[in-house]
Amino acid sequence: MEKTEVSLHEMYKSILEGYLHTGSEHALYEAQQFSRQLIKESMSPEEMVNLHIAVVQGLIPHLPTEVLAANDFLLEVMVSYGLAYREHQSLRDRQKQLESELAVAAKMQRELLPKDIPKNPALDIGIKTVAADVVSGDYYHFIEDENDHIGVGVADIIGKGVPAALSMSMIKYAIDSLPEQRLQPSALLENLNRVVEQNISSNMFITMIYGLYDLNKHTFHYSGAGHEPGFYYNHSSREFVDLKTKGIVLGVMKKAKFKEYEQKLEPGDLVILLSDGVTECRAENAFIERSDIVKMINKYVHLSAQEIVENVYSELEKFQNFELQDDFTLMILRREV
Repeated sequence: MEKTEVSLHEMYKSILEGYLHTGSEHALYEAQQFSRQLIKESMSPEEMVNLHIAVVQGLIPHLPTEVLAANDFLLEVMVSYGLAYREHQSLRDRQKQLESELAVAAKMQRELLPKDIPKNPALDIGIKTVAADVVSGDYYHFIEDENDHIGVGVADIIGKGVPAALSMSMIKYAIDSLPEQRLQPSALLENLNRVVEQNISSNMFITMIYGLYDLNKHTFHYSGAGHEPGFYYNHSSREFVDLKTKGIVLGVMKKAKFKEYEQKLEPGDLVILLSDGVTECRAENAFIERSDIVKMINKYVHLSAQEIVENVYSELEKFQNFELQDDFTLMILRREV
């Protein structure tokens, strides 16, 4: 035996012998302290059982054959148990590592999202985004230029976890690096598409809708890249229509082109952008339809943009029994004057 093994053997022999002779609580306390020593020495369960058998046979040399056989049987059981236990511990360690990585990714995502909503008397903006898991696949963006334009975007990264967070950072910095004259929706998506196509794996895709609101003309120019269509609400007619867009998902085709659309807004009109986690939420066998989302928005249309998104989220959260099935992002723009 090595020095450590001899020491553990003698320690355990002394503790067990004391307990067999006295049955005292103090001996049990010593046994509990000894277990800490075993952990420190990284002793496996089967090694502990083997130590116990060796000490018992030394203290009680004439054990019945059945007891000796039972000890051998226990040792075999503990060998298998020890292997399973170590595998379990390895998986737990890996899980903790993954949880730590996801926590870092989630923190990074929060840092990437806009800190403030653009404020302007002519335009009321509301935004609500909630991750279904630790790391979200949804992203939204605001940008203002010097020509009284506000750019807004909602993206859905088909993929989760750390890759989603990295893709999110790529989108943000790609948009931030564009000169002002390239903020037109179609041109912006073309630039993003080239960046995405060159930098993400073939099994990841990004859908996006991006629009530019002109605060002077009150027009909303927008383009889509395979993203969930938004809505336009006409305040005077009380009608909702789809903001349909045609455009391939980002990252699929290197030289993709994106068509640009225009929507004029009158006072009280809304532009609604969202992710598919809003329109495709479900609970058990029930599904939300786009018409249901329209009804919810219409119920709260008299409120501020932020109050609308908060109330719609609250209703959908209850519908799903407070367990989101997918990431939720809802953005509303309302022309005020």
